[in-house]
Amino acid sequence: MTDTHAIGQQVDAPGPPPAPLTRIRLVDVLRESAGDVEDVDLDGDILDVPFTDLGYDSIALLEVSGHIERDYGISLGDDAVQEATTIRAFLDLVNAQLRHQAV
Repeated sequence: MTDTHAIGQQVDAPGPPPAPLTRIRLVDVLRESAGDVEDVDLDGDILDVPFTDLGYDSIALLEVSGHIERDYGISLGDDAVQEATTIRAFLDLVNAQLRHQAV
């Protein structure tokens, strides 16, 4: 979509903001990137459960973050990903980056 300024130059108009990453989508990406972990119900109340308690280590999270970066066109710092130790924290990290990118 383009917009025209008074002097006749065309500029890209901002598009709609990207959809936020949801818990459901993140769980799907966890399963796609790092697999299902036995004896863990990823469909339960897991927002504040540490990834390590869910059976996902730092390497699995790097896989997941790479997948999210490609899908959403964002860049997440490795340090920030390491600090996001729960689903809620990871969602907050990604969605903050999406909001920042939309500005």
